[in-house]
Amino acid sequence: MQYWFLLAAAAVSFVGALFHGVVGGRIYMGNINASSLEPLTMSLSLVSWHMFTIFLAVGAAALIYVAYVPAASLLAYPIIVINGFGALMFIGLGVGAHGQLLKMPGAYLMGATAVLGSLGVS
Repeated sequence: MQYWFLLAAAAVSFVGALFHGVVGGRIYMGNINASSLEPLTMSLSLVSWHMFTIFLAVGAAALIYVAYVPAASLLAYPIIVINGFGALMFIGLGVGAHGQLLKMPGAYLMGATAVLGSLGVS
């Protein structure tokens, strides 16, 4: 176990959760509320947005726990895999028809969490 890599991964995920939930949430909801989407679509979009925020916060908590309780290292692997695939999704969609995704921090945040988490459990 590499304590500092796990804490670094947790810090990236936690800062991401704060930024995503507070700053990003305000920007996102401003855009959604100004759109002509149906109310149900707006509500589901808000839930989707904040589920990602919750995912980042729970991932940070799990990585902190593993840093302090190395016997729980298996807990880190789903966090690492989900972040790795999330980064690949952002990159894949960004290289395709959704280039604006490469300008957003999602791929970099999730990629950094996956790499640092992997280094932490190695």
